[in-house]
Amino acid sequence: MLALAAIAILGPAAIAAHPLGNFTINHYAGLRISSEEVALDVVIDQAEIPAFGERRRLDANGDGDVSEAEAAAARAEECASLARSLTLTIDGATVGPRLEAAGLSFPPGAGGVPTMRLVCEYVAPVPGGVAHETTVAFADASYAERLGWREIVVRGDGVTIGPAAGSPIPPTSDASARLTAYPADLLSQPLDIRAAAVVVTPGGPSLAPFVAPDAAPLDSLPLPGGTPAPGEVPGGVGGEIPDIFVAAELTPIVIVASILVAAGLGAGHALTPGHGKTLVAAYLVGTRGTVRHALLLGLSVTVSHTLGILALALLVTGAESILPPDAVVRTVPLLAALGFVAIGAWMVGSEVRRRMAVRSLALAHARAHADGHDHGHDHGHDPHPPEPEHSHGGVRHTHVTPAGATITWRSLFALGLAGGIIPSTNALIILLGALVAGRAAFGVVLVIAFGIGMALVLGGLGVGLVLVRGRLDRLPSTSALGRLTTAAPLVASVVVLGVGLWLTAQAIGGLPTG
Repeated sequence: MLALAAIAILGPAAIAAHPLGNFTINHYAGLRISSEEVALDVVIDQAEIPAFGERRRLDANGDGDVSEAEAAAARAEECASLARSLTLTIDGATVGPRLEAAGLSFPPGAGGVPTMRLVCEYVAPVPGGVAHETTVAFADASYAERLGWREIVVRGDGVTIGPAAGSPIPPTSDASARLTAYPADLLSQPLDIRAAAVVVTPGGPSLAPFVAPDAAPLDSLPLPGGTPAPGEVPGGVGGEIPDIFVAAELTPIVIVASILVAAGLGAGHALTPGHGKTLVAAYLVGTRGTVRHALLLGLSVTVSHTLGILALALLVTGAESILPPDAVVRTVPLLAALGFVAIGAWMVGSEVRRRMAVRSLALAHARAHADGHDHGHDHGHDPHPPEPEHSHGGVRHTHVTPAGATITWRSLFALGLAGGIIPSTNALIILLGALVAGRAAFGVVLVIAFGIGMALVLGGLGVGLVLVRGRLDRLPSTSALGRLTTAAPLVASVVVLGVGLWLTAQAIGGLPTG
């Protein structure tokens, strides 16, 4: 068990089990058009996080689980509700499909959090049959605002399928095997087909009879074996999170090992691309931060990240219908990116002002030096310009401003907030898994441990960078590395601003457009 913790710390595995993401709701519609009817095979695959909320709604007796009887009772109602978002028209006339079979199952997902698979088999008659060219159109408007895969397949059974005017002909074969095997080459740009229209003409090869393996007639319970096996569920979900998080008994060894595993997963999460390491490094260089600053920056990331995950979990468990969590996950990165832009702009402005002040002091020193020679005074040749002076009561005062005066605690906290507020679905899945197991407090502890793991990596990186920069600062300014050290704060400030602008563009591109 402790070996499992060590493995997790040294090489944390990816937690995001669903190939399209833990927040997605994915759609498949297969149309089989014959001369007499249109059969609709509609599948909705909800990943762990939306399925978590749905299971709470379907838990009729409030015991924290959805029994087979509760699922059997709910499947017809769920398909009837889905049908209200489906539109089927034949020659421009809307046809109401009749539900013949349904299935509702909960394949295992990451961290013990189930996914949800709804299968609905509808049939709609073709008025008068297909005796001539007939136009059939279908649209799926369910969960329109949610992220996910959307696929429509149309096959002809004894009829010929052709493209309708202005519409491409839809595919005749599944790309995702009814949402059980998403193609890896399309995961970055999933299918988004929400409507299809075809022209049907009489005559064509017949298809073999089709019976959905995961649906059953409405007057029976789901067929035995109707729930896909773990290796057959979407993307092979499950198995990516260590089983220790859902151990049956919380012994002291299990608790300690779980905390170590969660911290290791957090550290591994911080090591993956896109978690602020560049910004942390550039900020500490650009503001001449100290070891204390680096440690507090890591702490602020932990606090921000933990609070963000807890807030998102509250949203998932209590207000998902009002504000879908995936909308939050798409919007928060924009807020964080704008925060990075503001910090970067402040850093650039501070560094430019500092350099202008140094140059002004140097010029003033040069003029004072020249005036001193004109008056016959003997001066030593100090290569460094004096600090700014002013006279008060006839006494000259010197303000000594350290080189690291550009950092502020407010900006330090702001960077930690922006870096940690972007929620990690990995940590959220760990927390939801604990909730499923009835261990809410333990889940919060694991989320805190996850954040500490992130902070150790980011804080450690910052401390190491500060120590290296301290050694470089002691090099002669005339050396190559010395000149590089002198230029580093301005370069780092520009990097923070540039990365912030780039992240802003990326976040805007990921926002919903409809």
